[in-house]
Amino acid sequence: MDILRNDYIKQLEAKSWNGKVKIITGIRRCGKSYLLSHLYKQHLLQQGVEEDSFVEIDLEKDYNKAYRNPITLYEYVMSLCNDKKRRYYVFIDEIQRCYKVKNTDTDESLVPEEDRELLYTTFYDILNSLRGEEYIDVYVTGSNSKMLSTDVVTYFRDRGSEIKVYPLSFAEYYAFAGLEKVEALDQYLNFGGMPLAVLEADEIAKQKYLTDLHQNVYIKDIVERYKLHDDVVIDALTDTLYSAVGSLSNPHKLANAVSTMMAQKTYDPTIKKYLSYLEDAYLFSAAQRYDVKGKRYFENIKKYYAMDLGLRNARLNFRQQERSHLMENMIYNELIRRGYRVDVGVVEVERVIDGKRQQAQYEIDFIVNTWNEKIYIQSALHVDTPEKKAQETFSLCHVRDSFRKIVILDGISRSWTDENGVTYIGVIPFLLNTDKMLI
Repeated sequence: MDILRNDYIKQLEAKSWNGKVKIITGIRRCGKSYLLSHLYKQHLLQQGVEEDSFVEIDLEKDYNKAYRNPITLYEYVMSLCNDKKRRYYVFIDEIQRCYKVKNTDTDESLVPEEDRELLYTTFYDILNSLRGEEYIDVYVTGSNSKMLSTDVVTYFRDRGSEIKVYPLSFAEYYAFAGLEKVEALDQYLNFGGMPLAVLEADEIAKQKYLTDLHQNVYIKDIVERYKLHDDVVIDALTDTLYSAVGSLSNPHKLANAVSTMMAQKTYDPTIKKYLSYLEDAYLFSAAQRYDVKGKRYFENIKKYYAMDLGLRNARLNFRQQERSHLMENMIYNELIRRGYRVDVGVVEVERVIDGKRQQAQYEIDFIVNTWNEKIYIQSALHVDTPEKKAQETFSLCHVRDSFRKIVILDGISRSWTDENGVTYIGVIPFLLNTDKMLI
């Protein structure tokens, strides 16, 4: 039985034959290759595309290592796409495994220092060449945001279309799992949405898969890619971030926490650099802090969220299972999966405490930015007493604008709106309501 990922199929179909390279990015093992070479290919075959119209190359495989040379890769693809009267779909997995090749037919002395990169042929060059062939539609996958997602603008400009793939959403997981909704949510909060973890038969197998995947794939990749001397600092930073998902932080605060954990000193620049490595590997996503009334961002203050809760929980040996934190992380992931730009908010409120006027800052979990509005969202387990409701909505009620305010609650409660215009909805209907942008 296939795990269906219909939203991504729709995105790929909408971008097919648009004259651009389709760049499928996301954390390793989230199902990019399966999406492209199985689900999308099966969809195209059902639409009448012939089997021999596909050229598929997985650069992760050792038997394809010769094609990590971009020139050799280009020549191989063109040798297979040898009939210009036909249409070919070219699928290349893990394109970042291509290395750059120095051109031997150029006099280096004539090339200015700032243009030295032009002495090399890279995978960007050959993809742009393939893209230029009207009878070839090019799709690539990659697992490093710095080499692909960021460089869509730099190297491809308007010649690349990015499709970001995430671990399974709760809706995708629920459709496959065959569980009752509440039980499915409990499983999802524990073991996340990495496809092969979902397919494991029992909890022990899921835990082992996720633990091994984290250490032997993600951390090992980072150590090797950036030529780190060891994994001590990156391990400690990873554990620190996982332990404090949804907490405000900055490089200095993290450096202190990591130094304490390791019992040896590390410094802000190192932590800042390692944070970029973890984000580039898609292990974490960061949300900036925004002052609602002051209309400004706080420099260097962010919240970090785990890309997959199963990976996070396995890394911490399933010790820290605070449901409120897990739910907040899950909601954040759902929001960015739906394509929103998401900030974390703060609103400053003047209150009289013990007869004295005091300014205090109150958090808003998420500020969702759409093209024409903002939506303020709080994550709360429950609002089952007047005191709890007042606490959870205090910051929302002090945002003096007309944009929507939403509280997402644990469970399956239907949407309702109170006398202050704040809407409440259970997290399960929110996650399953994929036909609408929010509710």
